[in-house]
This record gives sequence, structure tokens and C-alpha cells, in this order.
Amino acid sequence: MNLLDLQPDSIFMVTPQSLTAEEQATYEWQLWVPDFGEAGQEKLKGATVCVSRCGGLGSVVAYELAAAGVGKLVLAHAGNVKPSDLNRQLLMTHDWLGKPRIESVERRLKELNPRLEIEAHAENLSEENADRILGDVDLIVDCAPLFNERFAMNRVAVERKIPLVECAMYDLESQITTIQPGVTPCLRCLYPGDPPVWRREFPVFGAVSGSVGCIAAMEAIKVLAGFGEPLFSQMLMYDLRDMTFHKRKIQRRLDCESCASLF
Repeated sequence: MNLLDLQPDSIFMVTPQSLTAEEQATYEWQLWVPDFGEAGQEKLKGATVCVSRCGGLGSVVAYELAAAGVGKLVLAHAGNVKPSDLNRQLLMTHDWLGKPRIESVERRLKELNPRLEIEAHAENLSEENADRILGDVDLIVDCAPLFNERFAMNRVAVERKIPLVECAMYDLESQITTIQPGVTPCLRCLYPGDPPVWRREFPVFGAVSGSVGCIAAMEAIKVLAGFGEPLFSQMLMYDLRDMTFHKRKIQRRLDCESCASLF
């Protein structure tokens, strides 16, 4: 589904912000993308994106969005850096072991893009804090491993019609879709309840989470800037063990407890 196929009241509009000479120089090469250009870059500058969490997947998403020139990132990640983070959480460093993850995230992103505005939360998303943390964002990228966090983000996204990039990985496999409430299926359409077999810790390479993180960042950029064909009502699934990729259509559930009232 192309962005142009959506009804005008079905998708949000980001208020563009003019670029400085420094920003024009920094983003010069992506400004050459024909259907993006300076108008797209101004939309990125005016956008606020939440990335939750900033681990193996979210670190890459946040880094790519900061590099691309998104104006503000709202970041949520609890806990301190531990050794097992370092194989994949690329915004964490060895010298930060035992210190808050969110501080390492903010420090590394500011080193890359000092113009970036960051709202950092040393907590994970939950039903208790989702409305507060997601209050003013234009788009959400869900990088959380637990379904209670993911369902909380989905609820706020549906209630406020905020686009939600939903991505996950396991072993060498990844999947990703982009949700536009009122247009596409939501997360509850795909998972009515917490999958009983899912667990917090699982096998993964950093290169796998990084691959889907890059795709998720590009999905966010397309939606924010209003170009290209995001993964609306489609799930991209791939397995890097044998390099097989495929897309399948996904359907909304008419009885979905979260989004049925939007249709």
C-alpha cells in the first residue's frame, strides 16, 4: 500500500522545520534521493519518534534515525549495562559496564548528532507509563522483547492513531510490519494475547537484530517523510540462515479488542 493511497484523515502530517546550512551539508547525499529531497528532510527535522527499547534492535534504530536527521527521539530503556549486552547493543560500551544503559545511549547519540533533541527515560514501557512517555510522539518504533510492553505501545498507537513500526527477531530470523491505525491491522490483530511460548531471553546475533533495525529505521523515515511504500498490511519475514526473504499479507481481525472500533 502506497502512502498516497491513504485517506487524508487516516495519516498524520509532520510539521516541517527549515534546514540550516550545516544540516544541508550533513544530509546532502540523502537529499539527492528523488522523491525525498529537502522537503522530506524538513519533515524528519520536525518529527518526534519514540524508540523502545534501545537494545540490540533499538540501538540500531535510534542510531540510524539520529544519523538521518530526525529532530527528536524519545527513548526508554531501563537497567545497567552488562557484559551480555555488548554482543549486539551497539550504543553500549565496555567502559560503561554497571552504569545506566540510557545514559550510554544518550551519550553515543549526541556524539553522532549534537543537534538531536533527546528525551531519555530510564524505564521500560508499560501500561502505567505509556501514555506519559508517548504523549507527543509522531511515530513509535517497537523494539521491546516483552508483549506487555508491546501491547501498551499498540494501545496508545491505536487510541491516538500514531504509526507504529513493529519488529522482532529470534535466532537468525526477523519479521517487521508497519501499522497505521484505522488503515492496517494492529498488533492485537496478529497476537490477541501474550504468546505462551515467548520468553525474555533468546538466541540472537547482533547482525540479525541490526539488519531488522536498519529496515525499521527506513520504514520510519518513509512514513515520516511521506514517500515510498511502507509495509502497510504486510509482514516482511526473513531467515539469514539461508537468506530467504518473503512478504505476506496480514489481515485485521473484525473482533480485535484494540482496533475494531476504528473501522
